[in-house]
Amino acid sequence: MATETRSTPIAGLCELVGQPFRDHRGALLNAFRAEEQAFVQTWGNRPIAQVNISRTEAAGAVRGLHLQAPPHSEAKLVRCLHGRVWDVTVDLRPESASYGQWHAVVLSPAAANALLIPEGCAHGFQVLEPGSELLYLHSGNWVPEAETGVRFNDPKLAIAWPLPPTGLSERDLALPLLQSFA
Repeated sequence: MATETRSTPIAGLCELVGQPFRDHRGALLNAFRAEEQAFVQTWGNRPIAQVNISRTEAAGAVRGLHLQAPPHSEAKLVRCLHGRVWDVTVDLRPESASYGQWHAVVLSPAAANALLIPEGCAHGFQVLEPGSELLYLHSGNWVPEAETGVRFNDPKLAIAWPLPPTGLSERDLALPLLQSFA
């Protein structure tokens, strides 16, 4: 069955919803197919430079909001393998009509969904169920000196986190405010 593509208010940010094949043994979900129309339209011909899995134990924990600065910008395809997360994207592309806007989607294995996060957008998430795991496909290599982001509690963004944010890293607490990206 084909993957459905859902647009969002942020240009280039799309939700991809799969159709698992189910039988008496369980289920199979195509997490990524380079030649399937939904992935051709959203991922395009970007390379897959790295694949990461993250696990976060505590509900309420927030990771992000991260991105790599140009010229090391990367797209990400993010899918929840276990648990449930509230996944947030912030548009930090100064030329974008949706600059400074955020959009969130609940990702879970039951929903069989993923987010394609375009270059120039920050990504973060809040864990809704303990022990949640995410799978990331990255179009670029990790470049430590290109790491940046925007603070999770930036008053201009006013992100409505569903739970009180907890468990932030020192790095995430020190991220700049949106005004530094203008």
